[in-house]
Amino acid sequence: MRKLTAVNSLLKRNNYLLPRHGSSQTAAQRTSSVRETETETKLPKMPPFNYSPPPYDGPSTAEIIAKRREFLSPALFHFYNTPLNIVEAKMQYVFDENGRRYLDAFGGIATVSCGHCHPEVVNSVVKQLKLINHSTILYLNHTISDFAEALVSTLPGDLKVVFFTNSGTEANELAMMMARLYTGCNDIVSLRNSYHGNAAATMGATAQSNWKFNVVQSGVHHAINPDPYRGIFGSDGEKYASDVHDLIQFGTSGQVAGFIGESIQGVGGIVELAPGYLPAAYDIVRKAGGVCIADEVQSGFARTGTHFWGFQSHGVIPDIVTMAKGIGNGIPLGAVVTTPEIAGVLSRRSYFNTFGGNPMCTAAGHAVLRVLHEEKLQENANLVGSHLKRRLTLLKNKYELIGDVRGRGLMLGVEFVKDRDLKTPAKAETLHLMDQMKEMGVLVGKGGFYGNVFRITPPLCFTLSDAG
Repeated sequence: MRKLTAVNSLLKRNNYLLPRHGSSQTAAQRTSSVRETETETKLPKMPPFNYSPPPYDGPSTAEIIAKRREFLSPALFHFYNTPLNIVEAKMQYVFDENGRRYLDAFGGIATVSCGHCHPEVVNSVVKQLKLINHSTILYLNHTISDFAEALVSTLPGDLKVVFFTNSGTEANELAMMMARLYTGCNDIVSLRNSYHGNAAATMGATAQSNWKFNVVQSGVHHAINPDPYRGIFGSDGEKYASDVHDLIQFGTSGQVAGFIGESIQGVGGIVELAPGYLPAAYDIVRKAGGVCIADEVQSGFARTGTHFWGFQSHGVIPDIVTMAKGIGNGIPLGAVVTTPEIAGVLSRRSYFNTFGGNPMCTAAGHAVLRVLHEEKLQENANLVGSHLKRRLTLLKNKYELIGDVRGRGLMLGVEFVKDRDLKTPAKAETLHLMDQMKEMGVLVGKGGFYGNVFRITPPLCFTLSDAG
């Protein structure tokens, strides 16, 4: 109980607080309720935003839940004790069925890069949609090649050949297959606590039991996670990398297909890799004949602020880069970028993806790159993210419930623990805090193996006022 009291204290002192609105309230009642609550609590207001959505006339939350239960997979789940029905969104904000505005600090799981319904992206999609929304790569269309050219211009080294997919899972599946074809080996090294997708090969590479079904998953060896907070070697990246060497020597023929790793583990709880780990691990893998795959599905596209790609902060150049999420600002799109030499392996047979390189999706992706550059969103992610991380660190110094604050740019994590010395996960407190923040008008994500980490990955248009 004391922990939950501390949670509520943390909320009231440091976040936006807006009242709960019932669907039966009129606009005047809602306005009055907001004013009364602001007067009573004297808490900061939500930053001003020049947009009000039109009245919503769609199905109610209860009706949507009923249809989900009847017609959709039981595997689907939702956040919050009272599910949120989002009906509209603009930039860094979303609106529910009552017109209430929420600050989106999750960004559709690090997917909304430019901002919800960014006009440049919307206009590019609509323009392409009026021309042709789908053909096939068997015919020519300039959108795919124009976007590929722009995309590779952001990458270093010989990363010059693009294969478009529809998701991060597809991208990682393709990358792992290419590594195996190129090297002639089957074994791949991944990291514990990683998440790379939920298809056949990617589920094998994923290393959290929460996300793995009891199906055949072979050919992947999971190395000790270089986690500076919970790891056995603290922040000594080279000591963690020695486990990669041991896995190869004692668990394989001595030759491997490759290594796949996230620059910052997203689903795993925004875990930064220990300094020096990736250069050492890459060197070990390459000496064993393998290629290095950087999973940039969540950390790519300027999200980390200091660099456009997450791997760049580690001082490495991978052989294959996979990406999705922020690439399309919410449009289903993914990609694999690699060297011409590695790309050649797919010409041994017919490789085909019906929707990979779809004109509408690639038009959106190209628009995203323009917006990121023109609006200097990488610089904004660095500025706002650094400010927010400092503010969160101050809270950590004040509240024992916060065990760790980590991440870069606008990819931040806050881990909650019951005991700082034992690092006991505070799962119930995290759920309570998350639900209360929603009631206050702020949406965050949740992750980590124990479900005790806030994932803060807002649209990159997030402002200093939003950060608080």
